[in-house]
Amino acid sequence: MAFTDLFIRRPVLALVVSLVIIIAGLQAIRTLNVRQYPRSENAAVTVTTTYVGASADLVRGFITTPLERAIAAADGIDYMESQSALGLSTITVRLKLNYDPIQALSEISSKVDQVRRDLPPEAVWWWTTRSSWWRTSSAT
Repeated sequence: MAFTDLFIRRPVLALVVSLVIIIAGLQAIRTLNVRQYPRSENAAVTVTTTYVGASADLVRGFITTPLERAIAAADGIDYMESQSALGLSTITVRLKLNYDPIQALSEISSKVDQVRRDLPPEAVWWWTTRSSWWRTSSAT
């Protein structure tokens, strides 16, 4: 008589042993500490500008493109996405994995400040936000 024959003849015993193994595994997963996982923070910085009364093409030409060129010079950028709509420019900068988002936020804010004087004076409501999967902060 083999070990497996016991479970073939008694399927209820096989089911109970399987459930005990599943419950023990779930309990082990629940008690596993999070600090045993590596820290990985994937953050994004969003720069939003409003240019009241401008078409999407004007916003792209006078707001989005100069800001993109300035922001691209910052360190720690993985890739950048931008959208120009009627009176609104939104640039989202995705940072490299585990790059310090506070440092990136201050560096991107300084790059935006350098370009502000070259943009139309009607462009208002500047704000920069930093967000990661668990928190959001902003700087004006």
